Amino acid sequence: MPFERDPRDWLRKMSPAEWVTAALQEARRAERAYEERQAKAGLASARRAAGMALNTVLLLEKKEGWGRSFVDHLRGLGTDQDAPDAVRVSCKLLLDTQPPGPSVISLRSPAADHRVVEAARDVIAHAYARAVSLGAVA
Repeated sequence: MPFERDPRDWLRKMSPAEWVTAALQEARRAERAYEERQAKAGLASARRAAGMALNTVLLLEKKEGWGRSFVDHLRGLGTDQDAPDAVRVSCKLLLDTQPPGPSVISLRSPAADHRVVEAARDVIAHAYARAVSLGAVA
């Protein structure tokens, strides 16, 4: 079914290719935030990037339990037995990583921060591959 844009619909406001592009831009924001030692912003952007990419899949396939929020999308994909193990692991990492808070000091490392961004990129790659396999993007 060809894509039809609907600016009033949260999901159809962008095409599959536009959702992937937006996700890649958000992943770059996550990487920059981590480089600037802004872990909370980095984690939020990484989750947002992955979720944006999964909007691509929602445009193309009916996915029960994926909800509307980016975190709901990650939970849905994280339990999808048809998804590759590595992608489910990436979803788990994105969901399980805790943002820094005022009462708990968390020790962070550039390597751990890099893993969060790479997990988002794994989810983006999965969404893009699904879109390609369904003929929605080139």
